[in-house]
Amino acid sequence: MAKIIDGKALAAQLNEQTALRVEKLKTQSGLVPGLAVIIVGDDPASVIYTRNKAKKATKLGFKSVLRKLPATTSEQELLTEIQQLNHDPSIHGILVQEPLPDHIHQEKVIEAIAPEKDVDGFHPVNVGKLYTNANEHYPVACTPRGIITMLDHLQAPLEGANVVIVGRSRLVGKPLQALLMNRNATVTVLHHHSRDEKYYLKHADIIVVAVGQPNFLSADDVKPGAIVIDVGINRTADGHLVGDVEFAGVSQVASAITPVPGGVGPMTIATLMQQTVDLAEWSND
Repeated sequence: MAKIIDGKALAAQLNEQTALRVEKLKTQSGLVPGLAVIIVGDDPASVIYTRNKAKKATKLGFKSVLRKLPATTSEQELLTEIQQLNHDPSIHGILVQEPLPDHIHQEKVIEAIAPEKDVDGFHPVNVGKLYTNANEHYPVACTPRGIITMLDHLQAPLEGANVVIVGRSRLVGKPLQALLMNRNATVTVLHHHSRDEKYYLKHADIIVVAVGQPNFLSADDVKPGAIVIDVGINRTADGHLVGDVEFAGVSQVASAITPVPGGVGPMTIATLMQQTVDLAEWSND
């Protein structure tokens, strides 16, 4: 039976460390980390996510700003809002919740955020630094960074490990590939056009699945003793949340596995808070 990687407990530990860092910043330099979250429209899931992020930021002692804009907000109005936050010295991290209304170009919004305030790590400047493994401070995508934190907590040997990532999104697959390569892992990224998926999966020491397809990964796909990280969050017809991994079967084969819910999800928000404090500290260098 696999070890269950408790993302909620690990996130709680990380949040405790973040709260201590906030107090230290306030005491030593009078600096209060500031996080601004912008939501455009009223997508139900996005409303919940943004509210939870803002509440967590406040609880940890941040300056927390939540800007709710109507779905009719123009692209230029949103860009103006971002520029105002770029020039606000009390704000260290800016996050624009996705999805955005169809009339707003996602790429323009991402590029409008100042790289030094890009708490999501999606700006092309920061992505470039990640892929070149730049020897300097820069933010990275929060879910991949949270996954690396989980693997380090497990003391999983990344150097030389065969890692398979299923899914190549800019939110998870691509930045995680870069983070793992920077740690000297051998990384294979599978996607819709990949062939012989089962071969690569069967030879993987670590499997990360992020495709948004319930029960995509089964026990037959997994090498005994592999570590399995499930990023998927899918709601079934009866309202239950499930991941991309067939948990009951895979947990009998893997050495460690993340549950859904309670795995990667809590770590993403905790990492967002951690990275906001990073940005505040770096702004003070």
